[in-house]
Amino acid sequence: MDAKQKCLFINDEIPKAKLFESEKREVHPDCNTSWRISPEPFWVTRAEFAWFEALGPHLLNFYRACNLLYSQSVRGIQPAWVAEYLEIGKPETVIQYGRMNRFKTQLPGVLRPDILPTADGMAITELDSIPGFIGATGCLARLYAELGYAIIGGDDGMVNGYADMIRALAKKEEPTLAIVVSDESEDYWAEMVWLADALREVGVKACAVKPQDIIFTEDGLFVEHGDDKLLVDVLYRFYELFDLLNIPKSELMFYSAKKRTVVMTPPPKSYLEEKLCLALFHHPTLQPFWKRQLGKRTYAFLQAVIPETWIIDARPLPPHAVIPGLEVEGDAVTDWRQLGRLTQKQRELVIKPSGFSELAWGSRGVAIGHDLPTEEWETVIEDSLDSFEKNPHVLQRFHTARRVRMQYYDFDAGDIQEMACRPLLRPYYFVVGDTVKLGGMQAAVCPADKKILHGMVDSIIVPCAQMQEK
Repeated sequence: MDAKQKCLFINDEIPKAKLFESEKREVHPDCNTSWRISPEPFWVTRAEFAWFEALGPHLLNFYRACNLLYSQSVRGIQPAWVAEYLEIGKPETVIQYGRMNRFKTQLPGVLRPDILPTADGMAITELDSIPGFIGATGCLARLYAELGYAIIGGDDGMVNGYADMIRALAKKEEPTLAIVVSDESEDYWAEMVWLADALREVGVKACAVKPQDIIFTEDGLFVEHGDDKLLVDVLYRFYELFDLLNIPKSELMFYSAKKRTVVMTPPPKSYLEEKLCLALFHHPTLQPFWKRQLGKRTYAFLQAVIPETWIIDARPLPPHAVIPGLEVEGDAVTDWRQLGRLTQKQRELVIKPSGFSELAWGSRGVAIGHDLPTEEWETVIEDSLDSFEKNPHVLQRFHTARRVRMQYYDFDAGDIQEMACRPLLRPYYFVVGDTVKLGGMQAAVCPADKKILHGMVDSIIVPCAQMQEK
């Protein structure tokens, strides 16, 4: 196949998987995706691939340390302000779910960082433990593998990695899985149906269901599949904790997890879903904790790749205090409003909601300082300060992804085009017992003039493959 034929093959096969029918918007009527289709995957070098393989265990160590940090803060072993930050704006029920002994040692089963490959190396800008695109990345991996590309994770790495994670949680070879998708996550419904179908092919009795379709009994949770009623071993929570009031039967699902009649993943730990964990990693007072819990290798690895991040705390500082590590041309910052007076060149900074908000995912609520007029930037700072007690925001150094060039099929022109672009890389790691498996990688490759990189109509979305070097 030539490049055009490959793109049309991908386009023709996508509908058979019934992916993203609800996501189509502002695209050519012949295009069956909500993104641009490339004839080839995104290539990573051998050294980059080795880095991504090494990253998985370091991320698992980080989540374990975050879990312990919160627990020790609640118990008074670590500073109380850590738990205070992580609980701001959350209802008591959510806080109590996270503190239950039933979930004490549990961590998310899927770890997906957002990573920018920059001229100076990799930068991890966010961590997501309830990520979308699991099914879509799995489907694309199969299709590009069919074209002969050696996709990272292989053609079924995403499906097998997810299946192994579920088996480890259920402690059985053929578990029953309910993937519970909320209305708020409706855009991902089709890909979760695809994922459930693919999991059944490898021996996991999986069903994608809406919360209202869960059947509760004192003996456990059930789902209907055809004429059968199946007892659920593992419930995959594809809904956010901030949305619980809109989730039918959420209390019954948590009750079953508490009573150990079902395993819930990710566990209901809102503090592990906060971007401000990245700020805590850089906090000077907590450095002895991180060094001790992470060990030299993981600590050094993460120090090199997690950008400087700060919690935008609206409370006034005492006269002798400064915001640690935040300077403007060598001058210490003592008030967040000082950032409003920066020149456009000086404010290469990002502000975004930390979590527990409908604005905290999918690049919603993200503001980039040098991309905004001064008045808008000042408004963003004020809004972040005003929302502190309900929805904390974080400030992060802006990192620029390196420029690459990729081809895509232009349905309007009927031919292959090339564009300058910047990639956002998203590896999917599956936690299997005490180990981590890299199941696959997705690249959202956006036009070079875009500051916010995410899946969009004019971006290319492809799986990643390792470059074969001589």
